[in-house]
Amino acid sequence: MLNETYTLMNGVKIPKIGFGTWMIDNDRAAEAVRTAVKIGYRHIDTAEAYENEEGVGEGVRTAGVDRKELFVTTKLAAEIKDYDGARAAINESLRKLDIDYLDMMIIHSPKPWAEFQGDEHFFEGNIAAWRALEEAYRAGKLRAIGVSNFEIVDLENLFKHTEIKPMVNQILAHIGHTPIDVIDFSQKNGLIVEAYSPIAHGEMLHNEVIAAMAQKYKVSIPQLAIRYCLQLNLLPLAKTENPAHMKNNADVDFVISAEDMEALAHLAHFDYGNDREIPVYRKVSEDPKK
Repeated sequence: MLNETYTLMNGVKIPKIGFGTWMIDNDRAAEAVRTAVKIGYRHIDTAEAYENEEGVGEGVRTAGVDRKELFVTTKLAAEIKDYDGARAAINESLRKLDIDYLDMMIIHSPKPWAEFQGDEHFFEGNIAAWRALEEAYRAGKLRAIGVSNFEIVDLENLFKHTEIKPMVNQILAHIGHTPIDVIDFSQKNGLIVEAYSPIAHGEMLHNEVIAAMAQKYKVSIPQLAIRYCLQLNLLPLAKTENPAHMKNNADVDFVISAEDMEALAHLAHFDYGNDREIPVYRKVSEDPKK
C-alpha cells in the first residue's frame, strides 16, 4: 500500500498513506521520519503549529532516499489570515525544513484555533492567505496547495474568489465520525480528502464494537481504521513513533465488506478523553453531527 498513490488535480502523485508527526517532539522527529522512510513511507506530514519542522526536515534530508521520492507537507498556521503574514510563513517553513521545495502546503484551519468554535469564517483572510500560497506555487516553492478543516462554505469561498482550486482538504475523519457532506463535496470538486486522526487519537482502541470487527477480519484496530478510510477514497495520516506500529498501519491489504463499512460509518461518535478540549475534537464532541 505504501507504493500506491492518488493523483492530485494538477497531475502530482501523492502516496495513499501518510505518516503524521503531530505531537512528535522536534528532538525526536528526525529519527521518527527516518524510521518511517526505512519502513517504506514516502508521505510525511507536519505543520508550523507542530513545532517540529526542523526535526522533520532533518529526517527528510538524512533518510537515505532521493528527495524526489518523498512527499512532504506542512501547514500555514491557522492564525495567519493575511497575505504578507502568509508569504513570510511560507518562507520560514522552507527555512526550518531546510529543503528546496515543499510538495504541499495547506492552510491549517479556516479559523484561528482560539475561535474555532465561533461562527466567523474569516473569508477575506483565507482569500489573502490563499493568494500567498498561489504565488509560492507558481514560483515552484510548492508543488501543490490545499486546505485543512475547511467546511463546504469555506471551500466555496475559495472557489469563487481565487484562481487555483485547493487540491486537498485534510479533515478529521474516522470510524464513528465520517463527515460525508464535506467528503462528497470535496471529492466531487476534485479534491483529495486526507483523514487525520484515523484512529480517533487512540480512543478507538477502547471500543468493543470496533475490536470485534477487527477480530472478524483478523487485523488490528488501527489496520481496520486505516482500511476504512482507504475504502472511502480518503488518504489516512496515522501517527506513531513505534516501528512495529508503523509497519502494522501499512499492512492493510484486505477488504471490508459493504455491509461492515455501512455499520462502521454509523457508529456513535467518540469521547476523545483527556484531549476533548483540543479545538477539532471539542467541536465534534459538542456537535456529533459534524
